[in-house]
Amino acid sequence: MKRNNIKIYSILLLALFLGACKAGKDYQRPSVSLPEKFNGTATSDTNSIADIEWRKFFADTTLQGLIDRGIRYNYDLQIALKRIDIAQQQLKQAKLLLLPQLDLQVTGQYNRPSDNSLNGLSTSSFLGSKHIENYNASLNLSWEIDIWGKIRRQKEAVLSEYLQTYEATKAVQTQLVSDIAQGYYNLLMLDGQLTIARENLRLNDSTVQLTKLLKDAGEVNLLAIQQAEAQRQTTALLIPVLEQNISVQENALQILTGQLPASLPRSSELEQLNVRTDLPAGFPATIISRRPDIRADEMALAAANAQVGVAKGNMYPSLSITAAGGVESFKSSNWFSVPNSLFGIAGGTVLQPVFRRRALKTQYEVAKIQREQAVMQFRQSVLNAVGEVSNALVQNEKLKQQRQIADKQVEILRSASRNARLLFKSDMANYLEVITAQSNVLQAELNLASIQRQQLGAVVELYRSLGGGWK
Repeated sequence: MKRNNIKIYSILLLALFLGACKAGKDYQRPSVSLPEKFNGTATSDTNSIADIEWRKFFADTTLQGLIDRGIRYNYDLQIALKRIDIAQQQLKQAKLLLLPQLDLQVTGQYNRPSDNSLNGLSTSSFLGSKHIENYNASLNLSWEIDIWGKIRRQKEAVLSEYLQTYEATKAVQTQLVSDIAQGYYNLLMLDGQLTIARENLRLNDSTVQLTKLLKDAGEVNLLAIQQAEAQRQTTALLIPVLEQNISVQENALQILTGQLPASLPRSSELEQLNVRTDLPAGFPATIISRRPDIRADEMALAAANAQVGVAKGNMYPSLSITAAGGVESFKSSNWFSVPNSLFGIAGGTVLQPVFRRRALKTQYEVAKIQREQAVMQFRQSVLNAVGEVSNALVQNEKLKQQRQIADKQVEILRSASRNARLLFKSDMANYLEVITAQSNVLQAELNLASIQRQQLGAVVELYRSLGGGWK
């Protein structure tokens, strides 16, 4: 009875020892510093525009078609999807790591020793033959018992790497949606600026003709015509530049959507697009779960944590069980004679690394350092994300103010340009006042179009920085 108790206590002590020596620690998310609310917001709530599907967030049908085509055909995204396929195959393999390895082996051997050798003399006297044959067909099993949880850590690492790849692919799509939207809005801005340039060129033509008529009447001199012509050329120079930029932007959008460079049809104009005003950002704490790039970095951290456990487990003793069984014979004629040709063997091995020239210790220390690097990368990603959201919120607010000022400026300068032309016809203003007024209204209208585009782009940037665009 006492001996049985001793055995039970020994088993319990061994179990406690093995549990205490578990390879590595379970993953826990490291602490990160997050504000209560984003800079640029008065309050925060649980709602966020990142929860809106991109098809519902972008109302323009042409833009929807571009994004849909980009998701289907963009090569960067297709490459990222292939990485998921690779990770899935590795995950399938990792799920079977705890199972034993089984191999089928068939061998045939022929040996003709020298007649003057000891083997040759022994073979001739024992077998009555000058050669030796041996045929073997066996199933070989090897199984490492996962005492310390090392293999489980390997599975955990592979799973985390798969999730990292999956989240990274969502991050690629989020960036792709943002790039296409930004490119499309830039294209509409260039269209609008081209229209503005052509309209102002028409007004410049009218001013040049009016100046020539006034010169013929002796009201102005040649200098007035030259100044009007110079202003016209300045405006005309914008047109080929804008046309070039439009073609380049169209080609860039085509390439983003996996198509050959070509022109793009447009169904909207810049002024027709409404800037979203409902832009809830949510709580900063939720950005960790919404941003796919942050999730990818966290999964990389989880994988690095598991690799520490694997490296630590490599330093502990390993228990392996091997077994083999099959048929064996030195004559092919009775190779499969059962039961005489049957054989079987089994064994167990406990291997404790003693001296590996510090290889295992180095692997363990390197794994811990890499885990520390992954922690820093995760925290840096969170910090960058909070900064990007705060910047986008401030940008949206300040661009709204700029838009109000620019609208008033354009209205005033258009009125001033009309008045200058009327006064010039009545000889109550000189040609310089007309040219200055037309130049000012051109710059103001171009600037207004730029601000309108920046507003739309700021909304897209806020959507992306919050983690929207992958749904």
